[in-house]
Amino acid sequence: MATSSPILDVRGLTVDLPPWADRPQAVSDVSLTLARDEILCVVGESGSGKSVMARAVMRLLPQPHLRASAGSILLDGEDVLRLSDARMRELRGRRVSMIFQEPMTALNPVKTIGAQIEEVLALHTTLRKRERVQRIVEMLAAVRLPNAAHLVDAYPHQLSGGQRQRAMIAMALILEPALVIADEPTTALDVTTQKGILALFREIQRARHIGVLFITHDFGVVADIADRVAVMQHGRVVEIGTREAVLNAPAHPYTQALIAAVPSLEPHARRIAPDAPVVLRVERLEKTYHSGGGFGRGRRVVPAVRSVDLAIRHGETLGVVGESGSGKSTLARCIVRLVDAERGAVLMSGVDLMRLSRRELRKHRRQIQTVFQDPYGSLDPRSRIGRLIAEGPIVHGVPEAEAMSRAYALLELVGLDRRSADRFPHEFSGGQRQRIGIARALALEPAVLIADEPVSALDVSVQAQVLRLLADIRDRLKLSMLFITHDLRVAAQVCDTIAVMRAGEIVEYGAVGDIFASPSHPYTRELFGAVPGRHWRHPTRAESHSPVNPT
Repeated sequence: MATSSPILDVRGLTVDLPPWADRPQAVSDVSLTLARDEILCVVGESGSGKSVMARAVMRLLPQPHLRASAGSILLDGEDVLRLSDARMRELRGRRVSMIFQEPMTALNPVKTIGAQIEEVLALHTTLRKRERVQRIVEMLAAVRLPNAAHLVDAYPHQLSGGQRQRAMIAMALILEPALVIADEPTTALDVTTQKGILALFREIQRARHIGVLFITHDFGVVADIADRVAVMQHGRVVEIGTREAVLNAPAHPYTQALIAAVPSLEPHARRIAPDAPVVLRVERLEKTYHSGGGFGRGRRVVPAVRSVDLAIRHGETLGVVGESGSGKSTLARCIVRLVDAERGAVLMSGVDLMRLSRRELRKHRRQIQTVFQDPYGSLDPRSRIGRLIAEGPIVHGVPEAEAMSRAYALLELVGLDRRSADRFPHEFSGGQRQRIGIARALALEPAVLIADEPVSALDVSVQAQVLRLLADIRDRLKLSMLFITHDLRVAAQVCDTIAVMRAGEIVEYGAVGDIFASPSHPYTRELFGAVPGRHWRHPTRAESHSPVNPT
């Protein structure tokens, strides 16, 4: 816990938005302090001002659209808002550094990891080339990167997501700054990788006596690493206090609502009878990817799906969980024939979808539809929402007037006004776009809905709304669902049955209550052990919430 004077002191900070924005300020009258040896987690939904406040500390606001109009930001006593550009460049990296959410976009794809870190040393130190390389190797080893001497010459695309994030941490720490700002650094990572990164943060923070401003919307992460917590809403800090006070006795209604929206790790009771009729059956499905080859090099063979068997019963939600690269999404794409598997069968209504020609497949495809992780990427930005929803039925022969009438009804079903039909995708929030994606998938009245990470990119409160919507639609329309996720909290609340995938194989399969109560496979136990905040009990569930047994 912090014992020294503040390294960061933000006083009355206000950052103005441009005139056309939905509110006057991105950040309004924000005050907070951060001491050395302390981790302050800043939480809130998208648009709450967390990242804008962090970028203001770094003086990285996109001028002239965003500018600090009032207040001060004292970094070791110097007000960064009033420093010259030259002085600010001296401070960045040496006194304050930043770790970004997505390292693949923050790193230069055409430069090696070593070269990019070396730029920082060349700019701020007088070290010779050999000394710089030695310092980089030592830093890469300090963040637990394997074979650090060789990774110096690796390019970002040659590293895994977790390794890229560790390389970003190494770059941020190479000059031993007093303050590190981490903007959602673990959001895109699997739970096991995330666990390692969070442990690394805490270890480095204690060993180097630095202050960490940690931006996140994940209360599990907050429970694991925070010393204090600041909650932001609409650009204002509405609550600030110790981790224990904010998580276990939240005072502000907004904080209470955010915490109430965090999914519990206690699974609901299985709703489906074990002898309910099977709607979709997958038998010994296999898919292999090949890459490389040519110029005397061997081809790389990656078995993405290996002899997978599963069955989805009428009204059942089958969850497929596992890390990135485990084969979850490839399995879903094979089932709907977006990619072709080499072997196996996908049986629906007695028909093997794998044996059909593309023309034959078209009439069966309406029975099984997909909700994608990124609704914005799957919606044509040039088409109006109503037309996007009606497009599928029209292709399958439904008259346009009838298809549009169904689109209006579906918009209302997913909680949107029918007048939304005349708007374009960019005019909606992320949660609203996901509702549109659900409406579009339902337009063909499918028997099976495949949801591929449908809430992973959403804030916790919006996530809760979409999950409630999916559950309501499933129950009202008697849908069967294949729900793909890496979030075990979400799986506990949504799924009746769980299939755990690792390296293309299903290593554990069973009722959600059985697997959560007593996971048998070591990999499943590892996943449960890595869930952030698994020991934290929601204050309103403390009496009824029994812990997951990871052993």
